[in-house]
Amino acid sequence: MYRGHDAEGRIVLFLNGTLPPKADGPPLHVHFREREEGIVKAGTLGAQVGGEKIVVPTGGTAVLPAGVPHRWWNAGDDLLEFSGHVVPAVDLDRYLQAVFAVLNASSNGRPPIFYLAHVLWRHRDTQLLAVPPPGIQRIVFPVVLFIGRILGKYRGSNWPGSPESCPGAPLVDTNAQGRTAHGATFNKKSF
Repeated sequence: MYRGHDAEGRIVLFLNGTLPPKADGPPLHVHFREREEGIVKAGTLGAQVGGEKIVVPTGGTAVLPAGVPHRWWNAGDDLLEFSGHVVPAVDLDRYLQAVFAVLNASSNGRPPIFYLAHVLWRHRDTQLLAVPPPGIQRIVFPVVLFIGRILGKYRGSNWPGSPESCPGAPLVDTNAQGRTAHGATFNKKSF
């Protein structure tokens, strides 16, 4: 995952990832201001975009519009490889860094609620998980955050998903020769 400039000079977030056969990607979610678009390099991408289910084979393009609830998964028997970008790059990189940190901090496969609530509440104006429903999130998350503060869960910056630990993806000069960029691997441990 890295940031770069597109042909129009906008800052774009570039994502490269893989997903094992028949594996689920993220749950239903919305990026309020960011549009995702990419090419399936190998395998088969299944996606729900709004109320429509789509299947995108190798070589096909998937577009996930801003403001539309969506989720995606590997709909095939082979490794899914996807290369895409997010326009404009708002804060999806910092959000993903925080979500991955929280999920990877769990030893039992369930994210620690205090840290997950902090990440979801912090990014509520740009990103939304559809579960639990938004109305429930608006009531429950402030309560969880209040209890977390009382318990000292957010002291310092050395806790999973803390704002300080999620600086965002590096900005890479996409015109430079010999540049390197690191791809993200999306798997159950990551999402």
